Amino acid sequence: MEKLEQFLLSIELDNTLMCGVDEAGRGPLAGPVFAAAVILDPTRPIEGLRDSKKLTAAQREVLALQIRQRALVWSIAQCSEEEIDRLNILQATMLAMRRAVEGLSTQPTLALIDGNRCPEMTLRCEAIIKGDDKVPAISAASILAKTARDAALLALHQQFPQYAFDQHKGYPTALHLARLREHGVSPVHRKSYAPVRALLVVEQP
Repeated sequence: MEKLEQFLLSIELDNTLMCGVDEAGRGPLAGPVFAAAVILDPTRPIEGLRDSKKLTAAQREVLALQIRQRALVWSIAQCSEEEIDRLNILQATMLAMRRAVEGLSTQPTLALIDGNRCPEMTLRCEAIIKGDDKVPAISAASILAKTARDAALLALHQQFPQYAFDQHKGYPTALHLARLREHGVSPVHRKSYAPVRALLVVEQP
């Protein structure tokens, strides 16, 4: 942790324009994968930023609003189910992250990425394991990506209520798997994922 703190301090002293980047939705069987990029404003601090998975849904919504209002710039991007199936989830996640950074109205000189690998980009990138709970800008990106994806799955629930996307958000819960077996594969399911792919094989004549 001390090494990371020294690194972040050096960035601050160099006046490096840094964005945090994170994704949401790698594990679900349905819906897009989302990514967000955030450049925080040091003059408008936001209390309570941390890994979105450690926050309640209500806390995430409050913080997401504050991030949108107080950050210098922010951007949210996604990769569709079709892109996930075509590229694989890792490459689709990297592409969504790149799209999020490229979508910033002010381009940073450094991107700090949650995890152990970086997308291919023209600017300098550093991967930070568990960065979403260590670096406020990555925490902010984690919150924006998670709330955007949850909202998208609620919208999908309106289209496909039989799958109960509002309850499991596309993750492979017992309820989701039961609904998949009962109703078959929808257009928004990721056909390259094993539980979905197995059903497609069964459905073939």
